[in-house]
Amino acid sequence: MAPTELLRLASLSLLLALVVQPHEAYGSTRGSFLSNDGSAAVSGICATSVTIHGYKCQEHEVKTKDGYILSMQRIPERRFEGNGNAGTKKQPILIQHGVLVDGMTWLLNSPLQNLPMILADNGFDVWIANTRGTRFCRKHVSLDSAQPEFWNWSWDELVSFDLPAVFDFVFNQTQQKIHYIGHSLGTLIGLASFSEGHQADTLKSAAFLSPIAYLSHMNTALGMVAAKAFVGEITTWFGVAEFNPKGVGT
Repeated sequence: MAPTELLRLASLSLLLALVVQPHEAYGSTRGSFLSNDGSAAVSGICATSVTIHGYKCQEHEVKTKDGYILSMQRIPERRFEGNGNAGTKKQPILIQHGVLVDGMTWLLNSPLQNLPMILADNGFDVWIANTRGTRFCRKHVSLDSAQPEFWNWSWDELVSFDLPAVFDFVFNQTQQKIHYIGHSLGTLIGLASFSEGHQADTLKSAAFLSPIAYLSHMNTALGMVAAKAFVGEITTWFGVAEFNPKGVGT
């Protein structure tokens, strides 16, 4: 094998070791983390990272047109919501995570240092999206996550199916146009979708954190490997399906 190929393989292996946690139980179900009435359940993002800080939190399921069932969390009000604000119509804001992580990544810091709780405390109705293939999005109407067909998608499907589904769900729940915040991959799918005129009737504004469109200017060895491989496609190549930003098994 040529030295350049060895360097590429070693760098890519390091990238995966740093950020990816493979399945521990590939075909298992995680039905306990969602409840049909939108209340926080035992082992979901709400219970593990939101309600423990004193915030109300709801777990929701969102079905895409191609049959994937996504989890979504809602923080509807401030930590200490006074009675005077009861029933107040708050502005919805949708937060979309980046590649190789899920919605948990927004909640790793303390309440004073994580974006969803800061926004909730400032009067927003906060919705946290999770894309297919992440830890809490391993359900489909007909496919099992142990089947290769379950993982036969790329970021194009996130543009065509996942983002429209979560936008429609939030809009139907709130009947208000939505502020959107995307990070990394969240900027890519947002830019791709909005540039085609999608969500035009439901989008109020968009903010992009670490926006990505071109990867050619990366100059570190690891970054160059990731750019050439485009890490958004690693799930298909390696069969890696689930990412855990906390590095803790579930």
